[in-house]
Amino acid sequence: MDAGKCMSFKDIYGQDKQIAILKSAIESGRVPHSYLFYGVKGVGKKTTAEIFAKALNCLEGEPDSCDRCSSCLKIDHKNHPDVITIKPEGNFIKIAAIRDLQNQIKFRPLEGSKRVFIIVDADRMNSVSANSLLKTLEEPSPSNILILITARHYLLPATVLSRCQQLRFNPIQRETVASFLEEKLALDRESALLLASSSGGSIGKALEMNKDSYLTFKNEIIENISTGNIEDSLKLISFMESFGKNRKGITEKLEILKSWYRDILVYKETGETETLIHQDCIEIIKSFGKKMAGSDILKSIKTITHAHRAIEQNANKELTLEWMLFKLAEIITARA
Repeated sequence: MDAGKCMSFKDIYGQDKQIAILKSAIESGRVPHSYLFYGVKGVGKKTTAEIFAKALNCLEGEPDSCDRCSSCLKIDHKNHPDVITIKPEGNFIKIAAIRDLQNQIKFRPLEGSKRVFIIVDADRMNSVSANSLLKTLEEPSPSNILILITARHYLLPATVLSRCQQLRFNPIQRETVASFLEEKLALDRESALLLASSSGGSIGKALEMNKDSYLTFKNEIIENISTGNIEDSLKLISFMESFGKNRKGITEKLEILKSWYRDILVYKETGETETLIHQDCIEIIKSFGKKMAGSDILKSIKTITHAHRAIEQNANKELTLEWMLFKLAEIITARA
C-alpha cells in the first residue's frame, strides 16, 4: 500500500472469500489474536493486512475502513503508532525486531482499539526469532493482533502455524488481473490480457512485468528461438547478452523462457490453446509443437530449470546462460 493512498476492502481484487472472513470477524467482535496470510507473491496479502488494520481501528465503526477519519489517514501515511510493520533486515528477520514487538505488546495500544503487527516474509525468521515469537503466540494479548505474511508458509515451524488462523490467498483469475490493469494503469485490452496470462495469477508480478518491458523481452525470446537465431553462434551470444547482468532480472527472464516452452508442451500434448500463456503467439506455438518431440520439449524445460536454480545459487551467470542456450540450440538442431 503506497504511502498516502486511500484503500479499503473494496479495492482488493480476487480475494472475496478472504475479505468476507475478515469483515465477519470485525462485525462479530471475535478477531483472532494471530493470523497467517499465505499464498504466492503479489496477490494482495500485505495490502489486505494493512486494510484490515485500518478497518480494526477506523473511527466510523464499520467492518471496513472509511478512508476519512484521522486513524485511517494516519495508517495511509504510515505514521499510526499502533500499526507496526516488521520486515527482514538482509536475509533474516532479526531477533531484536521480535523482542521489540514483545516489549510493545505488553502495553495497550497508544491510540487505536487494536495494535496490529504485520510481519512481512515471516518465513525468513531464523529459529531463534521463530521460537521467541512462539512465546508471544502462546500468551496472546487481547488488544494486540499479529499478522504473519509469507509466500512460503511451509518453512515456518508447525508450532507457529498451529497458533494462527490461516488464510490462503489464491492466485487471481486472468480476467480479474486484466481488469485491474485496464482500470488502474489504463492499459489496452490486448496488453492487459497478455500480462495477466503471464502473471501466474499475481497482480504484483503483472505490475513488475509492465515496468520491466516484459512484452519487449518476450518478443525477443520468441523471435530468437522461432527464427533460428539461437542456432547461429554470433546471434546466440547477442541473445545471451540481452539477459543482462542482474540476477533478479535474469531469473525473471528465464521464467518467461520456461513459460514459452511450457506453452509448446501444453499444445503438443492437448492440442488446446485456451490455457496457453502466450496467447498472441499461438500460430508460432503450433508450429513448434509440430516440429519438436514431447521429450525434447521436456528436456528444454529441464535445461532452463537447471540454469535458473544454478543462478539462484550464485553460479557464474554468463557461463550458465551460455551453457543453457547452447544446450537449447543443440536440442532444436538435433530435430532439424
